[in-house]
Amino acid sequence: MIEKIKYALLILLLSPLTLQAADEFVPPPPDEVFQYEVEAQAGQVTIHWSVLPGFYLYKTKFSFASRTPGISVGKPMYPPGEMHEDEFFGRQEIFREKFALSIPYDGDTQGGSFELEMKLQGCADYGFCYVPLTWTETIRLTGTPVVAQNKLLAALKNSGKTGDRDFLPEQEAFQLETWMADDYTVVARWLIADGYYLYAEKFTAATDSRIAQPGPLDLPAGVIKTDRNFGEMEVYYEQVEIRIPLSRAGPEPGAISLSLGYQGCAEGAICYPPGTRIAAVELPETSIDSLRPPPKRSETDKLSDLVKNSSPLVFIATFFGFGLLLAFTPCVLPMVPILSGIIASQGKEVTTARAFSLSLTYVLGMALTYTIAGAAFASVGQQAQAVFQQPWIIGLFAALFVAMALSMFGFYEIQMPGFLQSRASDAAGKQKRGTFIGTAIMGALSALIVTACVAPPLVAALTVIGQAGDVTRGGLALFSLSMGMGTPLLLVGASAGKFLPKAGPWMVTVKAMFGVMMLGVAVWMLGRIIPGPVTLALWGATAWVGAYYLGAPRQNDTGAGPWHRPRQALALGALVYGLLAIAGAIGGGSNPLRPIQSLTGQQQNHVVFQRIKSVDDLEQALAGAAAEQQPALLDFYADWCVSCIEMEEYTFTDPAVQAALGDALLLQADVTANDEIDQELLAHFGIYGPPTIVFFDRQGRELQGYRVVGFKPAEKFSNHLTEAFGNR
Repeated sequence: MIEKIKYALLILLLSPLTLQAADEFVPPPPDEVFQYEVEAQAGQVTIHWSVLPGFYLYKTKFSFASRTPGISVGKPMYPPGEMHEDEFFGRQEIFREKFALSIPYDGDTQGGSFELEMKLQGCADYGFCYVPLTWTETIRLTGTPVVAQNKLLAALKNSGKTGDRDFLPEQEAFQLETWMADDYTVVARWLIADGYYLYAEKFTAATDSRIAQPGPLDLPAGVIKTDRNFGEMEVYYEQVEIRIPLSRAGPEPGAISLSLGYQGCAEGAICYPPGTRIAAVELPETSIDSLRPPPKRSETDKLSDLVKNSSPLVFIATFFGFGLLLAFTPCVLPMVPILSGIIASQGKEVTTARAFSLSLTYVLGMALTYTIAGAAFASVGQQAQAVFQQPWIIGLFAALFVAMALSMFGFYEIQMPGFLQSRASDAAGKQKRGTFIGTAIMGALSALIVTACVAPPLVAALTVIGQAGDVTRGGLALFSLSMGMGTPLLLVGASAGKFLPKAGPWMVTVKAMFGVMMLGVAVWMLGRIIPGPVTLALWGATAWVGAYYLGAPRQNDTGAGPWHRPRQALALGALVYGLLAIAGAIGGGSNPLRPIQSLTGQQQNHVVFQRIKSVDDLEQALAGAAAEQQPALLDFYADWCVSCIEMEEYTFTDPAVQAALGDALLLQADVTANDEIDQELLAHFGIYGPPTIVFFDRQGRELQGYRVVGFKPAEKFSNHLTEAFGNR
């Protein structure tokens, strides 16, 4: 519509002189003003135009299409035009008098002809413009082979814009030589005729071969040129050598065909269409070591070397530091309410010194058990944390924590039998000896049950024990790691002895809160073996128990006190959370951090894994991925693995991580059952337990040094994926 208005304005705005002379001037018909001849060649149509003086055609108004099914036309190639300041269309490139353009075509030419649709528009210098024109021409194909890809260039030598210049055939203007520089690098040398150039960004390399694939091209610096066709471009004159790195599937010799793309132009004249040359490359036999860069060392490998080769002081300090970091992970945090509950159960007798002693007993019990069990299981090649994740064991210890919670609520007192108490040493106190022994036992159980995590420091220590057989160094590393994890617990114990109320009604509430924490630990453990909605409902019930003990009146409660309002607010919050959790569980929800997610419909975008069970399943999946040239990822997962659930919930749902995964095949091995098949798959990779993620290249080979052990945040994991899968 806008264009029609412009044409009407053109006619209305004709100069008075033109209007007065209207009787004397009648615009000639467009087919007399814009004449053409068609020359058909194999794969190309050349149109020679002849425009009457005083008239011109717009370059941007040209368009071409095939009306014959099975035939398609490509992008036209134009000679240089002249720039014209148009009153209605602005600055435009136009063509006058004689010029020629070329249109490539492709498809089924068995019929001997096809219909070419041409759209164009032109104007006269004195202010008259023709309406857009659509012409159809029958192109008769002669089947004559193309000697020079642009035969129209010969016609341009008669044009007033190009003088008598005769253009070279494309094959002569740009000559190609290729050879192998080394076992995995191809050099493509382009020899460029005088007066011609090649575009840097138009170079490409590809192959359908399965024995080698080209990587990113290594291009030298070129010359920046302001090009009429593409603007500022980097180009090459005379000669350019391009290095093409190859990723080879194996060391065997072989032959591949490289498809090398390019495009070039004649200086100040025409541009050739994008072209392709096929280069036959003979790959020499080579060693497998020359195909790959030096293997990347994973964090676990580096730590294993540290334990084996450094001085004891160095690796002990290092593993103690890692233990401090692990102390703040979800694997270790449940030990805080366990230890706090033990201390709180002492009531008004607790002192700072006694609380610290209990904490030290608990931590030493945990550390010694962790060290002895880890060393024993690493020596025989088993997974300690998996053994203690059997449903009956989890149920037994969950019941133990519930029993401890009921004791905190005042239903009964747990104490040594009378005949044992009578034999206890008076110096240690009748109750104290039992308390220290029980605390040490709880520390041992916590090491086996609560800290079911795999992190690089733990795997490193187990690797030294299991593979190198150095139980002493590996055991020291495990003990240092355990003491690092336990150090914050010592601080918790000491502060609990200092800041817990010594007597009074508030002590009842404090003990009850530790009882609620014990219930939380029991629910957290049961969540590994019972359905997610049931676990969420239990979290809701636990919150209601907490609300009751925070908000209900207490015996000997003397009044509101300074903490009355905060306590009531916490009780209300726990009550509301419990209601939401129960509602979410009824709706099928399972995430305690998002209890009503199933009701709101806001589901997280989880990645979809292909589950495998055995080594045979893995090999079949990798063979299929290699056939499709896909990289692959294998995630070892277990329901009882806290860090695995963290990876599922926070890392694999991240959009950046999902983008970095690209076209990778995502495999997952669920080793929750830890049966013989699971153990065989773990042993196949020398893995001690989940979470461990293994990466494979596009040929199905493991990317050594890229394994991920333990939880890794989304940003770091995304960067790791980019490094592992980049250009592989």
